[in-house]
Amino acid sequence: MELTKIDSKCAPGAIGPYSQGVKCTSSCGETIYLSGMLPVDPSTGALVGTSAAEQAEQSLSNIAALLSDVGSSINNVVKTTVFLKNIADFAEVNKVYAKAFEGSKILPARSCFEVASLPKGALVEIEVIAIK
Repeated sequence: MELTKIDSKCAPGAIGPYSQGVKCTSSCGETIYLSGMLPVDPSTGALVGTSAAEQAEQSLSNIAALLSDVGSSINNVVKTTVFLKNIADFAEVNKVYAKAFEGSKILPARSCFEVASLPKGALVEIEVIAIK
């Protein structure tokens, strides 16, 4: 098994001691583990959007950019974890999430949690596991 750090300028850099993602290559193929993506504009480092929907859209855009950068796509996501500052935003985020995965043959497995707080005061953070 070989592990490769994913370090791309097309999505926000890590704001702590972690990688944007890790690609695992084994005899079974490649699995990509992405860290939680905040709704941050990669060119400015600023939080984007004031609603959970706007922030979910930016987080998913960051995820799509990172996956593309390593030769995968949002359609190859097999598992997501969605962290919400307020679980009341679930339906609003679901609409954005569903649109992001419209082209997928099979929707990824998902967990969704309300959390006490997120870095930078974000309302949403999304992490994914994908294949290549």
